[in-house]
Amino acid sequence: MNVVILAAGQGKRMRSDLPKVLHQLAGKPLLRHVIDAAREIGAEQICVVYGHGGEQVRTALNSVADIAWARQEPQLGTGHAVLQAMPYSASSTRTLVLYGDVPLIRASTLRRLIEVAGIGSLALLTAHLDHPQGYGRIVRIDGDVTRIVEEKDADDAERAIREINTGILVAPTAALARWLPTLGKRNAQGEYYLTDIVALAVAEGMPVVTAHPDHAWETEGVNSKLQLATLERVHQRNVAEELMEAGVTIADPARIDVRGELGCQLSCGRDVSIDVNCVFDGHVELADGVSIGANCVLKNCRIGSGTRIAPFCHIEDAVVGPDGIIGPYARLRPGTELGRDVHIGNFVEVKNSTIADHSKANHLAYVGDATVGRRVNIGAGTITCNYDGANKFRTVIEDDAFIGSDTQLVAPVTVGRGATIGAGTTLTRDAPPDQLTVSRAKQMSLPGWKRPVKKKKD
Repeated sequence: MNVVILAAGQGKRMRSDLPKVLHQLAGKPLLRHVIDAAREIGAEQICVVYGHGGEQVRTALNSVADIAWARQEPQLGTGHAVLQAMPYSASSTRTLVLYGDVPLIRASTLRRLIEVAGIGSLALLTAHLDHPQGYGRIVRIDGDVTRIVEEKDADDAERAIREINTGILVAPTAALARWLPTLGKRNAQGEYYLTDIVALAVAEGMPVVTAHPDHAWETEGVNSKLQLATLERVHQRNVAEELMEAGVTIADPARIDVRGELGCQLSCGRDVSIDVNCVFDGHVELADGVSIGANCVLKNCRIGSGTRIAPFCHIEDAVVGPDGIIGPYARLRPGTELGRDVHIGNFVEVKNSTIADHSKANHLAYVGDATVGRRVNIGAGTITCNYDGANKFRTVIEDDAFIGSDTQLVAPVTVGRGATIGAGTTLTRDAPPDQLTVSRAKQMSLPGWKRPVKKKKD
């Protein structure tokens, strides 16, 4: 199977300098959604026909291997576009034509279309719409497809037809190579219409068959920011329904976003609950009994069983152990690994640090480039001073240490096992185990001192 993806359109109604097919749905370019669908059906050869945006489109999809690129310049219509892909298409097999701005097409629908096409037929994916304005109409005589007429070229009777052409089709590649150079452009648009091959197939006696998608939204294209937002919500609702069918409790399926450049893989155990307005990006694993509060963002992370994530937390490239309590308003940055029953409270930030079982930092702290042992208490206002302006250094806090509030740990420094650091300490040298270490200026009270007052103006 050859697959040709048409992605040369300018997308004027998007009102953007970004090529239309690079706008994102669920965090992934529209064109990448279509490429992934083609991969899912096992396409042997994928050719993307690009034009507007030129190298910007190729550069953005550079990481996608085994794709042929055919430039359409100038853009003279869909028939002309497919013609540019013929040198990259094996003539001995069939060609499936897809569109880079139709991101929600499902592999199951494409397989149905391919099955209907067989070996020697032209197969069209059509749909029945109550309001078919703007689409080409399928003209039938005695039930047989005879041609497709674009709305701008249709008469009143043809405009009344509700079966529309989605543009997606399967045809023998050799026939396409024969038909496309013969297309004319005597139409309202002055373009070479791909749809004109239907009449050519009929004239040759080739069967023209049709298949239909399960849902109309599978074949809807993106031509404006409004249409993009509409399909985004369709996609997210589909994801939410799949999660709920799998047993996940979602407070409001209209207020969840699952996204990712390579496609989000959100895996959930039993009895997982997700509150409103949460965003999941990349590869996210939620184990049994995890609870996610409202307005959280989780990206490329693993959350252990029984952990509760309070509202307004941001977790990225981190691992949270079982039975933890995180937030509200906590931030776990890349490189964070938390053990069992770790508490990270409100306005606490952790970066590139490991925190072992049963330790806690409940208020207003920064733990960066640190190794924290078991049963450690980190008081409010504590920070690890890990950066000297040029280099990063590591802080080690051993098991059972107690760090008093408003403490600065100036790395590299080690707090020994069972040590206590008095509140307000600035620790610049290692603190020995099982001792109290305090570093404070002498407290003074000055009798007779008066607070300055504002001078009166003349």
